[in-house]
Amino acid sequence: MMQNNPGLGAHVVCGGEGVQTHFALRSPRAQGVDLCLFAGETEQRVPMHRRGDVWHAVVEGDLARARYAYRAHGEWAPDKGLWFDAAKLLVDPYAIEIDRRFVYDPRLSLYGADTAALVPRAIVPGELSLVPHAPPRFQRGGLIYELNVRGFTHSHPALPDALRGTVGALAHPAIIAHLKKLSVSAVELMPIIAWCDERHLPPLGLRNFWGYNPVTMMALDPGLCPGGLAELRYTVAALHAEGIGVILDLVFNHTGETDVLGPVLSLRGLDNGAYAHDGEGRLINDTGCGNTLDFANPHVRALAVATLRHFVDHAGVDGFRFDLGPVMARGPGFDPQAPIFAEIAAAPSLADRVMIAEPWDIGPGGYQLGRFPDNWLEWNDVYRDDVRRFWKGEGSIGALATRLAGSSDIFGEQACRSVNFLAAHDGFTLADLVSYEERHNWANGEQNRDGHGENHSWNNGVEGPSNDPQVAARRRADVKAMIGTLFASTGTIMLTAGDEFGRTQMGNNNAYCQDSPIGWVDWTRRDMELEAYVARLSAWRAQRAMRFEQFPVRGLWLNGEGHVMSVEDWERAGAGQLGYGSGCYRFSIDRDARRVALGDDGGFA
Repeated sequence: MMQNNPGLGAHVVCGGEGVQTHFALRSPRAQGVDLCLFAGETEQRVPMHRRGDVWHAVVEGDLARARYAYRAHGEWAPDKGLWFDAAKLLVDPYAIEIDRRFVYDPRLSLYGADTAALVPRAIVPGELSLVPHAPPRFQRGGLIYELNVRGFTHSHPALPDALRGTVGALAHPAIIAHLKKLSVSAVELMPIIAWCDERHLPPLGLRNFWGYNPVTMMALDPGLCPGGLAELRYTVAALHAEGIGVILDLVFNHTGETDVLGPVLSLRGLDNGAYAHDGEGRLINDTGCGNTLDFANPHVRALAVATLRHFVDHAGVDGFRFDLGPVMARGPGFDPQAPIFAEIAAAPSLADRVMIAEPWDIGPGGYQLGRFPDNWLEWNDVYRDDVRRFWKGEGSIGALATRLAGSSDIFGEQACRSVNFLAAHDGFTLADLVSYEERHNWANGEQNRDGHGENHSWNNGVEGPSNDPQVAARRRADVKAMIGTLFASTGTIMLTAGDEFGRTQMGNNNAYCQDSPIGWVDWTRRDMELEAYVARLSAWRAQRAMRFEQFPVRGLWLNGEGHVMSVEDWERAGAGQLGYGSGCYRFSIDRDARRVALGDDGGFA
């Protein structure tokens, strides 16, 4: 990347001194830092020079594609928040490419154990071309399709072996054809940033499958995206050519260095002040993952904004979903006016991007649904639970009507910010929701204690798989009724990959460590009748997506004879039926018949 005024990271610079490669790294409390350049496994150390909190090194020549890392000198005193150990090879927090995947090893946390054989090297970037800025392909009211890149493509019969499990597979005609069949507005990719396994997984013979344990924020995982940024850019362009947007699920709330016993890979060994600490110096754990990035720290916010700009400017992505989003607005308490929101809005290339919050974490006051900026969308778990309860036979018609109409009790009377969903990566699949009353997570090695215990699920009389045609018919009817409700709802909607054709995880509702048939989408056992139903619904909705963006201020709730009734009337009658009619579209819901019908203008289809 040719720059005349490089910032943090590694940059090839062309100036009056000729071509040089500049390295800059923030480490305020280090006593010394070495730049480590690699030719194969041969390591050359170059002492860096300090200017304020930033360490610099300049190497003559163009080192694009060279491998590098750092070693920081100082005190090893974890009780003081100091993890300096020159034996630890450290990855640049601003790296945009690494040469191998992170692999957990106990030596990564052991003082004095050299980790050069264990830790990836960053790659000095060459010149990066900018993607022309264009409006996002996705607009509110559309269908987001959440997918795990590896799980979605691992077993697809039409894909060549070299593409399976990679970002590049999403550009294959067979994948695009499926997305087009479903009228997908945007794919939401579960994390594709390089991550490290949690330390309890390798002894169990398991690995992190979902990717919610990143180490560096910009470097793509070499296993999922072996072609690096070019592969992502190509895939985004291929999807854009078909009118499909791309949203990246990013984890800015914690890193894979986890708790005080976790590995020393990057920030921990360079700038432990990036993590939030309490008054006694202990790590704050608002994430449940051992550490929490401190967004009251302007340097953490700068890294986050730089990451967003990188993926928009150099890959052309349409937006982002933020895991445990309230962490980004903590300082330490949640602030709806937190600086990060203004800083994102002020970045020219980010101002029009789609921003989606998962609006909860596990810290104090961590549930913040409805409190993110007006131009942000938010995952709506109240919608999820109320719809599930209704079709289970426990929820009220009034609650359902409120969710169908965009959850104005949460978001107010404005353009609807709700992302409505029935199931997501975290929890039961939609087919398992109507097949299991209890989680079945024994394969995760935690004695079935992990994952959510309360799922508002039901099994239609048989726990798990059943060959009974009547049970199968009831389950399909339940799934179709819930999907019909989803597609009739005001707001943006989200479907998780495979739910359109009955994907199962065999009752596992926390498959984060199941890089196995449990987590892989099985393309050979698709329920084609259900898939065709979803495709028809989605085509119907896609033709009138803008009608689902705004709250239905002129909509009318109707009874079975077409007469207007208030939601309160429905509640008093204890009804299990609901109708809606407007000049744009109509739908009807009948809980007893397990039926949702959608239509236009003159009547119900």
